[in-house]
Amino acid sequence: MLNGAITLFALAAVGGAVLAYTRIVKKDVNLPIAIVHGILAATALVLLIIAVTHTGGTGLTAALVVFLIAAIGGFTLLSFHLRMRPMPVPLVLIHGGVAVTAFIILLITVLG
Repeated sequence: MLNGAITLFALAAVGGAVLAYTRIVKKDVNLPIAIVHGILAATALVLLIIAVTHTGGTGLTAALVVFLIAAIGGFTLLSFHLRMRPMPVPLVLIHGGVAVTAFIILLITVLG
C-alpha cells in the first residue's frame, strides 16, 4: 500500500514539475496533464489515508497532514484554472514545496 502511494506521489510530482514549469514559462497550463496530476495525487492520498488508519505512526500521520495541506493548495490552483484566471506563481511554488516536503517526510518514514 505504501509503495503504491510513493509511486503515485512520485508520478504526480513529475506531472507537477511539468505544470509548474509550464505555468512559469508559458503562462498557460496543460489541462490534461493537470487532471492526470490531480488523479494520481488523489489516489496516492487515499492509499496513504488507508495506510495511516491501518498502521498509524507519527511519520505517516505527519506526511498525511502535510499532503492534505498541499491538496488544499492544489484545489485552490484548480479553482483559478476553472475561473480562467492565471494561477499565481507564488501559490504554484508553495503548493509544490509543501508537496515535496510531504513526500520527503513519507520517504524518510518508510525507508528509515
